[in-house]
Amino acid sequence: MTTSSVTQKHTPMMQQYLKLKAENPDILLFYRMGDFYELFYDDAKRASQLLEISLTKRGSSAGEPIPMAGVPFHAVEGYLAKLVQLGESVAICEQIGDPATSKGPVERQVVRIVTPGTITDEALLTERVDNLIAAIYSHQGQFGYATLDMTSGRFQLMEPKTEEAMSAELQRTAPRELLFPEDFDAAHLMAGRNGNRRRPVWEFELETAKQQLNQQFGTKDLIGFGVEQAKLGLCAAGCLIQYVKDTQRTALPHIRSLTYDRQDHSVILDAATRRNLEITQNLAGGNENTLAEVLDKTATPMGSRMLKRWLHQPMRDIRVLDQRLDAISELKELSSFGEIGPILKQIGDIERILARLALRSARPRDLARLRFALQQLPDLSESMESMTNSYLKKLAEYAQPIDNVCSLLENAIKENPPVVIRDGGVIQEGYNTELDEWRKLADGATEYLDKLEQDERERHGIDSLKVGYNNVHGFFIQVSRGQSHLVPPHYVRRQTLKNAERYIISELKEHEDKVLNSRSKALALEKQLWEELFDLLLPHLEKMQNLASAISQLDVLQNLAERADTLDYCRPELATDTGIDIEAGRHPVVEQVLDEPFIANPITLNCERKMLIITGPNMGGKSTYMRQTALIALMAHIGSFVPAQSATIGSIDRIFTRIGASDDLASGRSTFMVEMTETANILHNATKHSLVLMDEIGRGTSTFDGLSLAWASAEWLAKEIGSMTLFATHYFELTELPNLVPGLSNIHLDAIEHGDSIAFMHAVQEGAANQSYGLAVAGLAGVPKNVIKNARRKLVQLENMSRNDSSNPETSIGIDTEQQLSLIPELSEAEQALSAIEPDELTPRQALDALYRLKQLV
Repeated sequence: MTTSSVTQKHTPMMQQYLKLKAENPDILLFYRMGDFYELFYDDAKRASQLLEISLTKRGSSAGEPIPMAGVPFHAVEGYLAKLVQLGESVAICEQIGDPATSKGPVERQVVRIVTPGTITDEALLTERVDNLIAAIYSHQGQFGYATLDMTSGRFQLMEPKTEEAMSAELQRTAPRELLFPEDFDAAHLMAGRNGNRRRPVWEFELETAKQQLNQQFGTKDLIGFGVEQAKLGLCAAGCLIQYVKDTQRTALPHIRSLTYDRQDHSVILDAATRRNLEITQNLAGGNENTLAEVLDKTATPMGSRMLKRWLHQPMRDIRVLDQRLDAISELKELSSFGEIGPILKQIGDIERILARLALRSARPRDLARLRFALQQLPDLSESMESMTNSYLKKLAEYAQPIDNVCSLLENAIKENPPVVIRDGGVIQEGYNTELDEWRKLADGATEYLDKLEQDERERHGIDSLKVGYNNVHGFFIQVSRGQSHLVPPHYVRRQTLKNAERYIISELKEHEDKVLNSRSKALALEKQLWEELFDLLLPHLEKMQNLASAISQLDVLQNLAERADTLDYCRPELATDTGIDIEAGRHPVVEQVLDEPFIANPITLNCERKMLIITGPNMGGKSTYMRQTALIALMAHIGSFVPAQSATIGSIDRIFTRIGASDDLASGRSTFMVEMTETANILHNATKHSLVLMDEIGRGTSTFDGLSLAWASAEWLAKEIGSMTLFATHYFELTELPNLVPGLSNIHLDAIEHGDSIAFMHAVQEGAANQSYGLAVAGLAGVPKNVIKNARRKLVQLENMSRNDSSNPETSIGIDTEQQLSLIPELSEAEQALSAIEPDELTPRQALDALYRLKQLV
């Protein structure tokens, strides 16, 4: 049976609903009926579970009862916010026809589709976090990736070369919605994410993509954006812009350009490093005790979002970083942040208001807030006048008052407008003469009615007589039941109540027609003026977007100046040579949560001292020391002051961390497998300009396996790669490495035992630690004393065995001979056979036989 024949069995209204639903099959359809958005059939069942609302039935259609659930239209934003958080999309279907003139159901259509990545409504967005939509495309193991922030118009593409790089980008950008082609083969990259959207393959075709993008930007080609050759990235960007146009159903004037996000100017952080360094999210998935929580005291939400983007994409351009540091120095020296911060707080989040303005979805209070923000610019300009730094002066230029827009909004919008335009009362008196006249007619009604009430009371001697109005019956004269016998004959009864009668007279009816006509004309004209206001404001959109960007940058800089001043940070010196030299460095997060003073420590890494083997007890501070080095380097590469007495930071291309581990049971990977995967990534991708943090390599397997892997990894990093490396270990055998490989040094964090207790010094000393203190730490953790006692006895026994066996080369686990230090794996049978062959003594025939034998062995 065809769909149309099935549909014909339904009532006209359900036919209309099913037609609209067929156009939006995979998403929830909010169907406007009076004061509610209703959902039917499977949508109703799903929404009732997701939103925890009642599932009811509405009559029947085609002989079946219709499951139904609904939400009040005035409270819809709260429900939409919940659905968006769950990664759901919603089609909003509004009445566009006039109920008075409609035959059958009022005409309806989907006016927009709310999706997690394209929302701009204030109530649906997290204030201080970017909300991105992204598209991903792959071809022959390489990727195209595009991201768009609908709330700012920031549209970027990139082309990660490997799956590991693509995974790191997904973690850095954390898109709320991710579009991918139906034939995408690296689907595991999207595992565990909400908001994945499968799209038809043709939407990713290159020519279609170029056409869509040129149409959006009003250009003939994309050469001016520098993205013409990024074919994979363009395929992703084309699908993305098409999807956004489809969902928004309106022009997108704030998306004006597409930029190539080049990684060669960034310090690359892989997914594990972002996680381990707890930049914006801690290891438990929360926001507490992260670098962003310590650094982010920005005055505006848009400044907060920019700071987090800087933290997740540190840069290598020393010129730009020094510009930022110079600006922060001036703001700090003059304590200007104390004056600028409060002004910026008044300006607020204009970036997102401008996005709603561009989409013509801004509300009256958005424009009132934009007006208030523009009114702060003269004060900001005045506070920036004394600045001498070129970067700050440039930002001050972009943040100059925009008087024509400000005065337009002052003249057009009332001081405290209502939330929506629907009932009018938004446009300021004096803005439009015709509107003022219609309003005067409507408002003059009150004086006329007061006079009519007074006259009728006196004329007929009815002291209970009142003139009233309601939406159903219009104007009326109300008289109490006890005085209704005094009513004159020309009063026409309109309604009978329990204790009163309501009447109408011709004079009042004429007035009613005149008032209602003037009210509706005033409202229609006000809505027209509201739409025209968008047309007047949109030509200034680019200038206001530049203003928002300048305010965001100024906010980040003044915030970093305040942090440097409050937290006693120093200005780092950025060098082109490889190396790190930090005096009295501190961990920016740990020092904030400690009750006692933080023990600051130095670190020196350079060409002669490329790797530090770090030993010392658990809880002694090895991980803190390593992480603080990485965080100080990262902060320097966003142009921030750093927690140290002094710091010289050389050129760094990547930061790697291999710290701690957890099972990845969902993917069937053990702790040790996760550890080895991350280690392999480092050994393959690190360079001599990389900063590598390796903590406890090999702890997830047997002692000999683990020791061998740790030794070989350290040796490879030192000899083959030459990266700046902090290598923390409990394998004391590794402290011999500096005697064998140049460029390595031992350092340790000390502790002192007092009987059964232990005191951690947290101070870094040169040389290797002399013992492990593992049993003392176990005691601190509350392991029963008898267990500790038995462990001490077993430790003595094992140490004695080790000493006795060290004389026997076959059983020794010591590190006295070079043969044992090399930890070479056993030779295979083929390798043994090959080493036994003397090529010069073989005839051609013997050589051929030997080759066949080797091939068989392999």
